[in-house]
Amino acid sequence: MSEQTATEGKTYAPDPELSKTANVRPEMKEQDLREFWDEQAKARLDWFEDYDEVLDWQLPYAKWFVGGKLNACYNCVDRHVEGGKGDKVALHVVPDDGPDSSEARDITYSELQREVVKLANGLKELGVGKGVPVGIYMQMIPEAVVAMLACARLGAPHTVVFGGFSGKAVAERCNDLECKVLITQDEAMRGGKAGAQKTNADEGLDAGPTTVEKVVVVKRSGADIPMSDRDVYLHDLVANVSDDPESCPCEPMDSEDLLFLLYTSGSTGKPKGVVHTTAGYLLGVATTHNLVFDVKDDSVYWCAADVGWITGHSYITYGPLANGVTQVLFEGVPGYPDQEVWWRIIEKYGVSILYTSPTAIRAHMKAGEKHAEAHDLSSIKILGSVGEPINPEAWEWYREHIGGGKAPIMDTWWQTETGHILITPLPGITTLKPGMAQQPFPGVRPEIRDDEGNQVPAETTGNLVLTEPWPGMMRGLYNDDQRFRENYWSKYSDAYFAGDGAKYDADGDIMLMGRIDDVVNVSGHRLSTFEIESALVEHADVAEAAVAAKKDPDTGQAIVAFVSLIADKQGTEELEQALREQVAQSIGKLARPASVIFAHDLPKTRSGKIMRRLLKNIAEGEELGDTSTLVDASVVEEMQKQVNG
Repeated sequence: MSEQTATEGKTYAPDPELSKTANVRPEMKEQDLREFWDEQAKARLDWFEDYDEVLDWQLPYAKWFVGGKLNACYNCVDRHVEGGKGDKVALHVVPDDGPDSSEARDITYSELQREVVKLANGLKELGVGKGVPVGIYMQMIPEAVVAMLACARLGAPHTVVFGGFSGKAVAERCNDLECKVLITQDEAMRGGKAGAQKTNADEGLDAGPTTVEKVVVVKRSGADIPMSDRDVYLHDLVANVSDDPESCPCEPMDSEDLLFLLYTSGSTGKPKGVVHTTAGYLLGVATTHNLVFDVKDDSVYWCAADVGWITGHSYITYGPLANGVTQVLFEGVPGYPDQEVWWRIIEKYGVSILYTSPTAIRAHMKAGEKHAEAHDLSSIKILGSVGEPINPEAWEWYREHIGGGKAPIMDTWWQTETGHILITPLPGITTLKPGMAQQPFPGVRPEIRDDEGNQVPAETTGNLVLTEPWPGMMRGLYNDDQRFRENYWSKYSDAYFAGDGAKYDADGDIMLMGRIDDVVNVSGHRLSTFEIESALVEHADVAEAAVAAKKDPDTGQAIVAFVSLIADKQGTEELEQALREQVAQSIGKLARPASVIFAHDLPKTRSGKIMRRLLKNIAEGEELGDTSTLVDASVVEEMQKQVNG
């Protein structure tokens, strides 16, 4: 399907039966933003003290629910137990080797509460309390969720460092926030292999002065690892503490008290510490999770992200647990122990909502639909996509083979900085268009502008901005007001600039085009890499594609396409010419790649992100630099050989 078809042709009307029972109401879209969020705050959160004012907006800083007091852990755990849902499963824990593993287990809300209370009491013995920061460096194990909630219970800000990062990154982030304690695990179990975790952290902490005084270690693999006086195993820390909730009551927190920092890479310099506070963030993730995914009391929800990223914070820990749902927590990776592991998980637990990335969807496409078709996926009611724009070809495959040809896909746009979903279809009320996020969530006010600040006409790519505040928005960059203002508020004096490109279609629906800087300039024409990549994956043999540019003496830049193929397909000269011609027909001759490089995969980090920097280096024939974070470094060697002839 071409992009034109996706935006102007094929659509999917809402299922009338879903429309009857959908959580979202069409009139919500018309509500004043203060009215909408006030209504949601009263309905979705339990407050220790009511707020006096819905919003205090002093651009670029917002304060939401001013004067209110609450606790995120209480809203995610305790109130469900107190409400009689203690025996409801909170987490279906699926270990690395899949749902049939002897280590697979369920954790109820009562059990989750006891584990959180024990860890919180253990942390108190290490001097952690309200306002004392804690670092978390873990994989997708339940203790990671427990650690976040224990910190929230105490009022201790946390910063989670993605488990695939280096020890240097851990130390840098912990020292910046002045963390007193780091919680980690002995080893990481990923794809059947035990990887260093605690020793990585040690290398970072021991390389220079650190604020970390104690390291709490979860025994995951049971490996014999070095332990110093600084270290304590979690099971020893909590051996003699109480698990009675009354022994560690939830700390009343001001609505604007810091809940967590999450560091995101900047284009230059050190990572940016994105500040998220308590009430607005919690309300934003709870409301969007409920309405976007049409969550019911019997829903089984699975967000196949990582707690180390904002998606894991918002749509594994805080949003779903605030809504009291049952969810899957999978430690492993797609394709291990086999290509059917995801579909076995869905079949075993009756997953009704799946939220994942286009990268993961394309990986399953590449493996072939036969793996999904071998399992009963009829429990799926809602599908979601997150992380990057999803190309229409992957959208259609996802709906057809995972959604049974009927499950609606919520193609969501948001960022680490926004905290929660901002642009998305809504189940039961949105006529879906493949590959488009389409419309703002209720209470969200986006515009698409040109560089001079004018709203752009339909079918013209511009800059996506937000003209009004929203509850989960970042409350600045940690200790860096100037960078916050320069990065997000300097291009337009009255709006937040997201850094993403977008365009309206003829109906006024929004299509995201990826980062503004993800463009190639051919003979003075700026072309979106996303558009070219979408055209490439229209071909039946293509599983995934990424585009980079190289210098060209005639056109300024020339397009280099990197392509991985499905199943056992091979890259040939005939296929290269067919792909070049397909792009020319879909977009125009200017967009035709100068060359196509075939490889068995694209260079990806362990979180599934394509390392586009490496593609640019390969295209230009430059040194690659650090490739240690790649899942498979042989991919870049394979590509280099083709480029170098």
